[in-house]
Amino acid sequence: MAELLIVYHSRTGGSRQMAEAAAGAARAETKTHLMTAADAGPNDLLRAEGYIFCAPENLAATSGEMKEFFDRSYYPVLGRIEGRPYAQMICAGSDGENAARQTARIAQGWRLKEVQPPLIICTHAQTPDAILAPKTIPEDQLALCRELGAAMGAGLEMGVF
Repeated sequence: MAELLIVYHSRTGGSRQMAEAAAGAARAETKTHLMTAADAGPNDLLRAEGYIFCAPENLAATSGEMKEFFDRSYYPVLGRIEGRPYAQMICAGSDGENAARQTARIAQGWRLKEVQPPLIICTHAQTPDAILAPKTIPEDQLALCRELGAAMGAGLEMGVF
């Protein structure tokens, strides 16, 4: 059985909800590990055959905790995970594009294969209070996360990536 690793960071709950939705659907298709960025590391990346990275966009970049995961893991797995599929989900207050580009550049350095464009869920949080408030991702947007998780899990199991 193939193994999918979903690594996420969430400060206000939005990215956590997205990652949990993807993981729930992926588990119906393949073995799936859901890990926080603080807990995941190089050995987890080496063990899995595919990845979903999920983080909020903070100050027009991927969150610091997610970046720390990439920093800790980058060189230990460089040249050892090439060609593996990945997808990403971004929880953003406005556009999320820069966080997606940043993650894509890291994945490109690892020579991972992007299997779909980034899924960006926009919360439209634009004030300090709204940005720092706990998030609730609407069901229709969580359904998109489930679709991504199910597709990644099924694709890994069928060997299509």
